[in-house]
Amino acid sequence: MKNYLLIIGFLFFIACKENTLKLKTFQGNAIGTSYSIKYVASKNANFELKIDSIINIVNKSTSTYIPSSDISKINHGDTTIIVDAIFEEVFKKSEKIYHETAGDFDPTVGALVNAWGFGPEKKINNLDSLKIDSLLKYVGFDKVKLTNKRVKKLYPEIYFDFNAIGKGYLVDMVAREFEAANIKNYMVEIGGEIRVRGKNQHNEFWKIAIENPNEDGSRSFAKVIQLKDEAMATSGNYRKYRIAKNGKKYVHTINAKTGYASESNLLSASVIAKTDCADVDGYATAFMAMGLEKSKVFLEKHTELKAFLIYTDKNHEIKTFSSKNFDN
Repeated sequence: MKNYLLIIGFLFFIACKENTLKLKTFQGNAIGTSYSIKYVASKNANFELKIDSIINIVNKSTSTYIPSSDISKINHGDTTIIVDAIFEEVFKKSEKIYHETAGDFDPTVGALVNAWGFGPEKKINNLDSLKIDSLLKYVGFDKVKLTNKRVKKLYPEIYFDFNAIGKGYLVDMVAREFEAANIKNYMVEIGGEIRVRGKNQHNEFWKIAIENPNEDGSRSFAKVIQLKDEAMATSGNYRKYRIAKNGKKYVHTINAKTGYASESNLLSASVIAKTDCADVDGYATAFMAMGLEKSKVFLEKHTELKAFLIYTDKNHEIKTFSSKNFDN
């Protein structure tokens, strides 16, 4: 009888504990985009203030849109800045992906991003090949170093732009806050970059939709997938672009090797891995510069990555490609 009561008491305890776990959701805006965060935890768990603090700290370090940030001061020639751990980690991740992609991912492309009108600085009107060639002199992650927490640039005009990895990194910072609090089930999404752990409130793996590359502003989905303790980032040029007076389209993904803001045949690249979201964010950006065929070759060598690519074929028809290990 005593054992029976112990079992009943234990089951009652578990039931009560489960009843205290609820899905908490909140949305907001950060780094020029929106975010949506969901987690399953006790009703007393509240992370909103902590996440606001994380956003402010990351912005202070790496936002080119804040004149007083460390990256803005470095971009404008301040050589006295001692960078923090955030800048250092983003720098080292960028350096790694730069070498792995043979320069297709390059956050020193900032001078060209500004010139084409996609950055915080004044754009250059009537940008021609001579001016582009002159700006390419200031592009190349092999022209910068981080030594004893100080950035050294071969040319003072070199301009860092970590936007291609920044959203993913902010996702990671929020996710680490959950990890530190022993939250076992969460989904963090910032501007389309995502990291998940565990399952949702229905004990199912988190489901994520990959959008079709619709240029008319409408939203439809190419595929719905399940993420299993993974991060996913999607890069595309179907929303962020400019149409020049001559009718030519210029996309926000700048080719760091040519200096031009021209489209490849890749419309959207979604990359998934059991790694940091910052990493897959960087690879997705690199794929947009590489184009379809080069991305496929890269994926053959990097089997730790899964990818779903949307592209146009020679007949201008929209097609999709999934890497061999893409099991959704």
